[in-house]
Amino acid sequence: MRKKGSTVIQNGELIPLSELPTFNAWEDFCERLFSELKRQARIVAFFATPAGEVGEGFDVFAVLARDRNSNLAVYRVRVKECFPSLASSIPQLHLFEREIAEQYGLDPVDHPWLKPVRFHGVWPGQEDVWGRNPNRHPRIGEMEFYQVEGEEVHEVAVGPVHAGVIEPGHFRFQCHGEKVMHLEISLGYQHRGVEQLLIGGPHPLSGMQLEAVAGDSTVAHMTAHSMIIEALSGCIVPPRAQAVRAIGLELERLANHVGDIGALAGDIGFLPTASFCGRLRGDYLNMTAELCGSRFGRGLVRPGGVLFDIEPELTERLLKALEPVARHTAGALQLFFDTPSVISRLEGTGRLSRSIAEDLGLVGVAAKACGVPRDSRFFHPTGMYKELFEELITDETCDVLARARVRNREITVSIDLLRRMLASLPRGPVRQECPELQEEALAVALVEGWRGEVVHVAITGADKKFSRYKIIDPSFHNWSGLAMAMRDEQISDFPLCNKSFNLSYCGVDL
Repeated sequence: MRKKGSTVIQNGELIPLSELPTFNAWEDFCERLFSELKRQARIVAFFATPAGEVGEGFDVFAVLARDRNSNLAVYRVRVKECFPSLASSIPQLHLFEREIAEQYGLDPVDHPWLKPVRFHGVWPGQEDVWGRNPNRHPRIGEMEFYQVEGEEVHEVAVGPVHAGVIEPGHFRFQCHGEKVMHLEISLGYQHRGVEQLLIGGPHPLSGMQLEAVAGDSTVAHMTAHSMIIEALSGCIVPPRAQAVRAIGLELERLANHVGDIGALAGDIGFLPTASFCGRLRGDYLNMTAELCGSRFGRGLVRPGGVLFDIEPELTERLLKALEPVARHTAGALQLFFDTPSVISRLEGTGRLSRSIAEDLGLVGVAAKACGVPRDSRFFHPTGMYKELFEELITDETCDVLARARVRNREITVSIDLLRRMLASLPRGPVRQECPELQEEALAVALVEGWRGEVVHVAITGADKKFSRYKIIDPSFHNWSGLAMAMRDEQISDFPLCNKSFNLSYCGVDL
């Protein structure tokens, strides 16, 4: 329980804005941030919102995770039209600052590479920094990238339109021969304005919009949104509903991790595991469909709990179905990791140092593979995870093989969690009605999706509606990690490196 007057909260809690101090001096705000970072806190959200009446400037909020203490610190500072960039000294802020410049026209002075995150990301009624200050910041064209010049140096451009069904994203490689010196990634071609749609909500359509933030992380994002509503309304979710949510999350993790290892196998031409995992991914998706009628978990989670219960007959069917699928999964993965030619191809490819992973604020599989402990189920647990989750998985080799091994170990843990949760479902209801939201408050929710930490932050106004809603998909942190992992690699290794991260385009292009 948060102490009154404290700026420290737990995952899934709120803080009244009246109890959150506002720094008027940027230097004081920075001093607090650096103090937190020295104590190994990390930034999970950094965003702006208009402050009060027009002309009063903007409030910039920073939410930091204190993993060792299992809590979160929230800070706020008032700025006018600009603020000194912190990206050079705190690299994990570089995309957040670019986003603020894009959405509200605030100028992060001396940002090392100020360009839009999205091509249509300007908020209604606002002007981006390039339109507001055209002399200081000429608008950067969509194809303006870092360039390297010299004999035998060349550029390779990939996308934004790709073969197949993936979403648009542009990759620009600066190469010397086959070696990649620099990769710059440009996203944001299909901006949907999800955060803007949530303003004034929650609306009747908010649930469906949140489920579409990243369709392969439906349960994770909808759980985070539900936690926000529950924190702001004081709703207590029944234990049985918490258990059903956790089952949905672990099935989502299993389907995607198994699919990713199968895709890695396909990329290196190891067809036995590729074929097996393609089928097994479908088996896990079908279990999710048994829960709620949707293979991707749509309609399962809603504020106050879940819309579908797990009756004893369904519990028995799921446990019975899980046994052969788990056995076949173990066989397909053992075949993959026991084959020397597979290990030889993955080992040493796409290596990323632990220090870079920490500097960039990577989360999820990408961070764990670099030896960086990141898992909200362990450090900021809620619901069933408080009792059942104990194993913090990391690896040390920081390469494609490490990212595959992390997935492999998480699959084993998730199967064990599923068995235990299905065998010990709490009794009781699966949903509680949520009262109206508390006015002028801020709430934070962290959920460990299969890619990593999903973060939602909401602020309510005097009308008890959302005045600001911030979403951070794990891909927002991790795309920069992919770019750094390609440094000094062969360009032919890009598909394998890219697949080992398997990041979301739409998760960034909100």
